[in-house]
Amino acid sequence: MSRGILGRKVGMTQVYREDGTAVPVTVIEAGPCSVLAVREADRDGYEAVQLGFLDKPRRLASRAQRGQVAKIESKRSKSRAAAGVASVAKPDCEPKRFVREFRGAAGLEVGAEVKVDIFTGGGRVDVTGTSKGRGFSGVIKRHGFAGQRATHGVKKVHRHTGGTGCSASPSRTVAGLKMAGQYGNTKTTVRNLEVVRVDSENNLLLVRGAVPGPIGGYVCVRETNMLR
Repeated sequence: MSRGILGRKVGMTQVYREDGTAVPVTVIEAGPCSVLAVREADRDGYEAVQLGFLDKPRRLASRAQRGQVAKIESKRSKSRAAAGVASVAKPDCEPKRFVREFRGAAGLEVGAEVKVDIFTGGGRVDVTGTSKGRGFSGVIKRHGFAGQRATHGVKKVHRHTGGTGCSASPSRTVAGLKMAGQYGNTKTTVRNLEVVRVDSENNLLLVRGAVPGPIGGYVCVRETNMLR
């Protein structure tokens, strides 16, 4: 399994290398993350580890979220116990705001903590987040179209899409054409970013370049599988 951790975007800044060159970096508050569950192949059909980041007040957590981290008595749990079904281990911690799974168990146990020191400076990571939502956007902003001419018969449609129809065959608009529509607010991954610095004391991870999402947005950081 490639190493992974959850975090949130703090912002961008720059740091200086020993030779004096400035490097633009994104600061990520990564961890500590609690191991909420461990998926097993014989029981769940696949191997993965479920991590949780940032405590959530119990008064704001749903019953399902509370039951994710602590044992809650219910009719179903009592009937399963009476049938001899072993209950799944719980981490017995606070509910978490951001929960994601990473494929592969890698020897982690429920209740363990994953910290930012799993990464080292000079390594490479993939960062996944939700990109900034830009609402309903036109083709110029969304796809980089040049737009129509400013003169020669073009009247008040300079930023319009233009013709999208077809002739008698196939007599319809082909699926997949670039048009206006929802722009942003999608799951986005930036791959093969360099880990410039790891601050274990403050749980900070500095990666070179930009990562998707706004300041404060949640991100998943995984060790990349790309060749340099």
